[in-house]
Amino acid sequence: QVQLVESGGGLVQAGGSLRLSCAASARTFSSYYMGWFRHAPGKEREFVAAITGSGGTFYNADSAKGRFTIARDNTKNTVFLHMNNLKPEDTAVYYCAAGWDGRLSFATSYDYWGQGIQVTVSS
Repeated sequence: QVQLVESGGGLVQAGGSLRLSCAASARTFSSYYMGWFRHAPGKEREFVAAITGSGGTFYNADSAKGRFTIARDNTKNTVFLHMNNLKPEDTAVYYCAAGWDGRLSFATSYDYWGQGIQVTVSS
């Protein structure tokens, strides 16, 4: 069983930055790929970014690429999402997830999820 705990969310003005963190309890953290998803009211859950155990990164080209950066520290069992130039449409609950098999952008590929953290971007 893997427990994931997100932190770092909050309220920020448009154009600002936030760094989300996700601490994992997994004993073999580096064997998991990690993803960030978000869910805004009235919208479908959306893939944001993912990172493999060895550091390969993948982004939602429409919403994240060029503004968001995913990174991980396998020595601290932590994955990060650096978000720059935030926009009001980035407002959502952000979820960290862990998996080891399947397509990185599919939520069904992930076996463990955090409780989510709110990010609100004001205009």
